[in-house]
Amino acid sequence: MRSYLDFEKPVAELEAKIDELRALNSDGEAIADEITRIEGKAAQALKELYAGLTPWQKTQVARHPQRPHCLDYIAALISDFVPLAGDRKHGEDAAIVGGFGRFRGEAVCLIGHEKGSDTESRLKHNFGMARPEGYRKAARLMGMADHFDIPVIALIDTAGAYPGIGAEERGQAEAIARSTAACLEIGVPNIAAIIGEGGSGGAIAIATANRVLMLEHAIYSVISPEGAASILWRDTAKAQEAASSMKITAQDLVRFGVVDVIVGEPTGGAHRDPGAAIAAAGEAIADALGELRGLDRATIVRLRREKFFAIGRTLV
Repeated sequence: MRSYLDFEKPVAELEAKIDELRALNSDGEAIADEITRIEGKAAQALKELYAGLTPWQKTQVARHPQRPHCLDYIAALISDFVPLAGDRKHGEDAAIVGGFGRFRGEAVCLIGHEKGSDTESRLKHNFGMARPEGYRKAARLMGMADHFDIPVIALIDTAGAYPGIGAEERGQAEAIARSTAACLEIGVPNIAAIIGEGGSGGAIAIATANRVLMLEHAIYSVISPEGAASILWRDTAKAQEAASSMKITAQDLVRFGVVDVIVGEPTGGAHRDPGAAIAAAGEAIADALGELRGLDRATIVRLRREKFFAIGRTLV
């Protein structure tokens, strides 16, 4: 059953009418014509709506519960995937999925945040909010990939790193810093794709890559709009205002040089046609890997560092 966002109410009403007409089980030509007419009207309304989304509306789309998640991308794009677990220091963290497989025949290391798709899996994966062991696992896998000369693909979809007491006690900030450093140091190409939310250090820890891709209606920010609103105005109700001021959309971030490529989504967002969204992301990842293929290790490291140094210079 499709879940509608608040701003999608006009489309929801039209599609509900279509379902009512189809439920009549009538072969009448008049009803068939009416269904076709309303379908066209709904499609046009959806197209116009998504052509002018506000940053807050994009935030809602990025968080849509039916949006495809990391495991969906792995199932569709990665063959022979072998997941690896544990950080060899404390334990396993299911918020970050990692392992090795093949992307279009080429061996790759895949690391990504997994939010879960139902209550049970969301609790298992802690809603995609990783603890220190998740980032230490990511750094461990990147080190393995570097040793065996295997490219790294990262899929980012997290509201942020887990802020719990236990996570802080086990060195959350240090783990994020080491994972970020691992991204910068490896001599193999790494590609990051922001497929939903890219939140704070929890995102940058695996998104410091040679190429950063971002889905059209994803968001990427140093803090959530609600968090920014609570700090600036002490009122989370101002999250919509904060989102508009924070420049968190793919369109803004490409302009600033933070993101390299915007990956188009199906009309109505990735949740309307997950297969098409995943296929588009796969094409963009393949193109990005192709651009880096053949470069020596020193050049790959240098270009990555220059990319992030340039962001700082541009924004200052």
